[in-house]
Amino acid sequence: MDLRVREDFPILRIEVNDHPLIYFDNAATTQRPVQVINAIREFYENLNANVHRGIHYLSREASELYEGAHETLAKFINADFEEVIFTSNTTESINLAAWGWALHHLKMGDRIVTTVMEHHSNMLPWRTVAELTGAKVVYADVDNKGMPKMGELESLVDDRTKIVAISGMSNVTGAIPDVERAIKAAHQVGAVVVLDGAQMVPHMPVDVRKLDADFLAFSGHKMLGPTGTGALYGRKDLLEEMRPAKPGGGTIRDVTLKGVEWAELPWKHEGGTPNIAGGIGLAKAAEYLMKIGMERVREHEKELTRMGLKLLSELEGIILYGPMDVDRRGGIITFNVKGMDPHMVGALLDAQGIAVRTGLHCAHPLHRRLGAEDGTIRASFYLYNTEEEVERFVQVLELIVKGRW
Repeated sequence: MDLRVREDFPILRIEVNDHPLIYFDNAATTQRPVQVINAIREFYENLNANVHRGIHYLSREASELYEGAHETLAKFINADFEEVIFTSNTTESINLAAWGWALHHLKMGDRIVTTVMEHHSNMLPWRTVAELTGAKVVYADVDNKGMPKMGELESLVDDRTKIVAISGMSNVTGAIPDVERAIKAAHQVGAVVVLDGAQMVPHMPVDVRKLDADFLAFSGHKMLGPTGTGALYGRKDLLEEMRPAKPGGGTIRDVTLKGVEWAELPWKHEGGTPNIAGGIGLAKAAEYLMKIGMERVREHEKELTRMGLKLLSELEGIILYGPMDVDRRGGIITFNVKGMDPHMVGALLDAQGIAVRTGLHCAHPLHRRLGAEDGTIRASFYLYNTEEEVERFVQVLELIVKGRW
């Protein structure tokens, strides 16, 4: 990776506690390049108006930019324009699929198959619609590295299964399951696949045509975009039959006192005034990533992860979680220090300007399964991180482990 990319991120020049910032909390949210920041400022300074609400110049320009943003995100994942619904984040995207599609297609005795690995956002919506419809949620277990047991998942998928919900990458261990295998098993029984791409889409090439997923949810703030942005990809036929989960302004073509005619896709599922500036910023982030190349992003993270795993495995007192094979793991290293509270370790790293995530990472069942009920420490990388930062991180951690703080 050309490290000149770091020049695009102003926040990387700050100091924290009198130390240069090392930002290793990218799985939670990434930083924004000046290109994204400027695109948002440009909209508010020169083109601010509501979309699809007026014929005046500002509204026309805003509408054109917002529609163009959908085109850009569609290109980013190789989808059609009509198949990309803008949302506020992955959580809303999954809920949109749950409330707009699942609620109206599930019945008593149906099954939703998911895994113990999932983020709460890919667990709780399915539990809720299951309670309302009489369906049942069943979970495939993970192995001791946190990888879903695909054979067990396949055995759970039967003629009663209507939905298979699985993450493309664990936000805890970075484990990358064989989602193609899950999709094949689901489609063999006519089930719909909802893929949680929150950690997957920002870090590797994703082609929805090759994946053959039915729904794909992801967030903007994890891929250099603004907070409060995200998208739901859905197969066009599914989106057309889906009921709007947020019916109201912008979702209709016509309304009478007796009925409603819904708007065309994607607007049918984007109720109310959207986050216009956010959508424009998200498109600029996607353009930035496409210019760099997602293959390069993935390879850069693999190198940093390989290096970090090697150095940490040589430290006594470090407990590592997740697969050691970087081909089956994203740019996430999750660990604990024996005999130390993870939050204390995080605070000590922060004192040296190193930002990591500590806690249960919105995945309590997975932590219990891994025997880490008190939480873990997570260092997560992105395209602007360097080998020197990884070395510094390990050096500081070694002092912590050896009690030389």
